[in-house]
Amino acid sequence: MRRSDQVRLFQTLPHACGYYAERTAQNLVIDPAAPQLDQLYGPALERGFRRAGGHLYFPHCPQCRACTPCRIDVANFEPDRAQRRCLKRNADLVVSESIPGYNLERHGLYERYLQSRHAGGGMDDAEASDFRRFLTAPWSPTLFMELHQDGRLLAVAVTDICINGISAVYTFFDPDESARSLGTYAILQQVELAHRRGVPWLYLGFWIDGHPKMDYKRRFRPLQIRTMDGWVAMS
Repeated sequence: MRRSDQVRLFQTLPHACGYYAERTAQNLVIDPAAPQLDQLYGPALERGFRRAGGHLYFPHCPQCRACTPCRIDVANFEPDRAQRRCLKRNADLVVSESIPGYNLERHGLYERYLQSRHAGGGMDDAEASDFRRFLTAPWSPTLFMELHQDGRLLAVAVTDICINGISAVYTFFDPDESARSLGTYAILQQVELAHRRGVPWLYLGFWIDGHPKMDYKRRFRPLQIRTMDGWVAMS
């Protein structure tokens, strides 16, 4: 590798773990000032990195390796019985691919979602700047997949489109519509988007074995996880 091709990695200071209250976490972060982040994004996804705002990061905790990158094998994916019911239950929704960014309707939905799902966690009083900083980046190939019912916004799936795969960055939805399983429906729509775009993988971020908030990911099969030996099928 030529010196000009090298990219710096930084390690964050220890901070509270978002999954286990008694643990601390650290991340490796690709230099956020690197001028070619848009070109690095696809290869970084392949190596298990994740986007949050304008940062590409990978968990690198000294005492823990619980966070495991995972991705759906799009070409071979078939919805199970529960997922087929979810598709049927939401057949009345209009799905649209929209330009990413802030507006009052999206922000209102985002606030309601955070207040319902993350009350007291520091994210539940999100301002407009928080919305923009967390969900978008000027260099990222992002679209907002929006789900509407009769003109009312029910969900937004923040979705990044790379040549080698699609990344499901974050989904927020109306907490009063929990019976619809909108998070599952959004992933199923992202799988369909990957089919249309002709890309082989839908990256779901990190899976944690045994964690109740992460268990839903194993239901999207075939699922691959990234190990020290590379990507392997989840047994």
